[in-house]
Amino acid sequence: MVGQLGHPGPVKPLRLSVVDAGEALTLQRAAYVSEARAYADFDLPPLLETLEETQAALASCLSWGFRENGRLVASVRLAVTGHVGAIGRLVVAPDRQGHGFGGELLRVAEAAAPPPVTVFRLFTGSKSVGPLRLYAKHGYRETHRTPEHDYELVHLEKARVHPAAAVR
Repeated sequence: MVGQLGHPGPVKPLRLSVVDAGEALTLQRAAYVSEARAYADFDLPPLLETLEETQAALASCLSWGFRENGRLVASVRLAVTGHVGAIGRLVVAPDRQGHGFGGELLRVAEAAAPPPVTVFRLFTGSKSVGPLRLYAKHGYRETHRTPEHDYELVHLEKARVHPAAAVR
């Protein structure tokens, strides 16, 4: 991919591992500050996650990220349980939001999911206008809402389209 993410040069997603946990956690905290402000809640789980929890998550799921000049600027996790791929912690550095990283990481996670995955699920807060718009743009549809403090979590889902099925 050349220049598709708002800057010159090739950008390739990289698999993240436990070694990247500190940097992934720092990115996650920076990205969730605006969410915390929107909800007036600085106790959001992504802001409270510890380094050990991030290491455990990266050890137990698939994760990818984008780097610019060595800096991790976006990341996502995919946890697979049976036929469900749960996408989580899709984060983009505040200064790189709006440059296509989030959408591209969604595509990367979906494409790299193991063959048994037939559906992708994720959730975000009801006040998260940007993420809700991004997920809708990429084919995710709301399935239900659950109460969370003084807002709701919006649960979304997308059926997997295998390349062979799309050609038919």
